[in-house]
Amino acid sequence: MRIESLTIENFKVFKNTSIKDLPKMAVFLGPNGSGKSTFFDVFGFLSDILQTNVNIAINRRGGFQEVISRNTPTTEKIKFEIKFRNPQPDEEHTPLVTYSLELGYESGKAYIDKEVLKYRRGQYGRPWHFLDFSKGEGFAITNEEEYGKEGITEKRDYQKVASPDVMAIKGLGQFEKFKIITSFRVLLERWYVSNFKIEYGRNLSETGISEHLSVTGHNLAQVTKYMFDYHRDLFDKVLEKLPKRIPGINKVEAKETEDGMILLRFQDESFKNPFLSKFVSDGTIKMFAYLILLHDPVPHPLLCIEEPENFLHPDLLLQLCEEIREYSEKGGQVLVSTHSPDFVNGVHLEELFFLQKSEGFTLIKAAKDDPIVKELSSDNDLGWLWRNHYIKGANL
Repeated sequence: MRIESLTIENFKVFKNTSIKDLPKMAVFLGPNGSGKSTFFDVFGFLSDILQTNVNIAINRRGGFQEVISRNTPTTEKIKFEIKFRNPQPDEEHTPLVTYSLELGYESGKAYIDKEVLKYRRGQYGRPWHFLDFSKGEGFAITNEEEYGKEGITEKRDYQKVASPDVMAIKGLGQFEKFKIITSFRVLLERWYVSNFKIEYGRNLSETGISEHLSVTGHNLAQVTKYMFDYHRDLFDKVLEKLPKRIPGINKVEAKETEDGMILLRFQDESFKNPFLSKFVSDGTIKMFAYLILLHDPVPHPLLCIEEPENFLHPDLLLQLCEEIREYSEKGGQVLVSTHSPDFVNGVHLEELFFLQKSEGFTLIKAAKDDPIVKELSSDNDLGWLWRNHYIKGANL
């Protein structure tokens, strides 16, 4: 699945903004406070609603008044529209699916005023609303597999969810017959934002299996052991890349101790004996964690990475950019925020976006839409153009 466009209305700093033609890897620039973390939190917010409900997700962010854009009456709706494609192995052209969600507020509680998932197969004909709910009740199409066949009309099934603040896709997405609904639910469930903490990556880990790296990276040793034991081919690829990414390091192993702990040990080619993770540099730990994340046997459908340049030498950032792009080409879409011109130097023009704040609200713009940047980028690195203020609106 790949998200192609996103429209946000009345959500924090995004009063009314749209982003179109999102590539598999998209990189976002913007000054501090412009809304980069808030943009990523759109997916965190939707994921929280899915896994709990609207009111819990909103209260985690300080209440409705803190979530709705400033100076916006609570009678207005918070709106999201996501357009995505869900490629199938046996289909050359897949339809563009639209998911819309509108949140209202009444009598001290938030609710889902509208939730629609629709698409049209082919260029003609009326779109089918596979999901159409309002305030906790509505309809879902039950013959999705017949859509597009001549003479077939939709079969609609009335459904009611437990409460008006619960997403309809939360329940319906568990049934195999609702394939598109299920695929979108999986995206929200398995989206991931990387907020790796160096100190957590150095910690000892109790014996056990962790299949995926946690947000903070506290289970790095466990995931390393899991990949070593069950996905040795991928782990060997990480080891093969380490000497190119981290000068001097030529081996990493996860060793289980007698008291049930797991130690990460790094081998420096200049020394006979390996050393524990707590003694290696911050950059070494972070690059190793990124390699483990980007070689996950089951890639996240949507991966968000904030400021990957922290603790990494500038010379490593072009290589990291290539690693992230490779991950995105294998099927996992990646959104990256950065303050590093060195990282941006590895970015393609169509991958670069910037956030521009005006009168308290933020718009998202594509670098490719600026004719000057488009012309200059053929002979100059984008990071250099950004650093020298050729990308208007991307700086303070």
